[in-house]
Amino acid sequence: MFSLSDLDIPIIAAPMAGGSSTPNLAVAVSNAGGLGFLAGGYKTPQALADQIIDVQQRTTRPFGVNLFIPQPALNDRAAVLAYRDVLASENPAATFGEIDQTDDDWFADKVAIVIAQKVPVVSFTFGLPPRDAVERMHAAGSYSIATVTSVPEALQAVDRGVDAVCVQGPEAGGHRATFTTRGEPGAVALGELLIAIREVVTLPLIAAGGIHSGGQIASLLAAGAAAVHLGTAFLRTDESGANPAHQNALVDARFTDTVVTRVFSGRPARALSNTFITAHDASVPHEYPQVHHLTKTLRADAARRGDPDGLALWAGTGFRAAAAGPAQSVLESLWADATAAVVDR
Repeated sequence: MFSLSDLDIPIIAAPMAGGSSTPNLAVAVSNAGGLGFLAGGYKTPQALADQIIDVQQRTTRPFGVNLFIPQPALNDRAAVLAYRDVLASENPAATFGEIDQTDDDWFADKVAIVIAQKVPVVSFTFGLPPRDAVERMHAAGSYSIATVTSVPEALQAVDRGVDAVCVQGPEAGGHRATFTTRGEPGAVALGELLIAIREVVTLPLIAAGGIHSGGQIASLLAAGAAAVHLGTAFLRTDESGANPAHQNALVDARFTDTVVTRVFSGRPARALSNTFITAHDASVPHEYPQVHHLTKTLRADAARRGDPDGLALWAGTGFRAAAAGPAQSVLESLWADATAAVVDR
C-alpha cells in the first residue's frame, strides 16, 4: 500500500473540483515525484472512471482521487427559493435546477469505481466515509485520507480508521472541508492547527491552506506535516483546467483580496472578491448543494463570456504567487526553495 513517505517530493496537488484538476495535471505532478490528484466531485461516475483510466495509462506513479461525502437534506427551502428569486430577477433568461432533487454526488458508485480501479490514494471532503467503505478500500490496497478543519474532526477521522489526515487551515482556497454545512468554519491558522492536531493524532498529517512558498513548506514539514497540499499554486500551470478568466484574475491588479463566502454554493469557500460576492454575500442561505445548483448555470455563462465578476474565483491567501508554466517546473521550484530554506536555518 502507498505511504506518504514514498513520495520523492512531499507535495500534493490538491483536488480542485469543477475542472481545474485535469488528468494532465495529475500525471504531471505524479511523474515529477509529487502526488497528483483527480477531483471526483460533480463528475458523473463514468466521467470519473474515464479520467482514472486515462491517468493509469500515462503514469506508473501513485495518484489520488477525491470524493465528496453526501450532505444532509435541504433544511431551509424558503430561503433557497428566496435566493433563487433574487438571482432570477437579475438574470431573466437563466434557468435553474430543481432544488428538491436528491444529490449524493453518486457517492456509492464512485466508491465502487475507485475500489474496482484500485486507485492508490482516495481522499474525502465534507465529512467522513462510512467505516465499511474505508475497510473495502483497504482491502483493495487504497490509502485513505480524511480532510479536517479542527481537532474534534481529526479525532473523529482517526476513529473512522483512515490512514492519514489532511489538515485544512482557513487560508485555503475553495471550499472549507467542514463536516457540517451550516456552521461557521474555524479561524485557527494552519500552522497552529497543525500543531494542535499533531499533539493528539499519531497518523501522518498533510498540511493544506494558502501554501505558496518554499519557506512555508519547510516550516510545515518541520512542524510535523508528512506532506503539503497545494491547489492555488497549480491553477496557472499549463496543465490546469481553470478557466482563462480565473487564471488571469490571479494576477490582475483589480482583484486584491480573498474572502470566505457562500454565494456560489451555500458552503463557506475562499475566493477572490468580485461583483457577484459583493452583491449576494449578505443574503445567501447556508444550504449545500442546493445553492451550488442554483448558481452553476450563471457561473457557466460567465465562464463562456470570460467574465471574472460572475465566476467563483477560488483562491487561497497566497494567490499572487501562483506561477505559470509546466506543473513539473512549479513543483520542482517550490521543492528547491523548501530545501534551500532548510539548509539556511
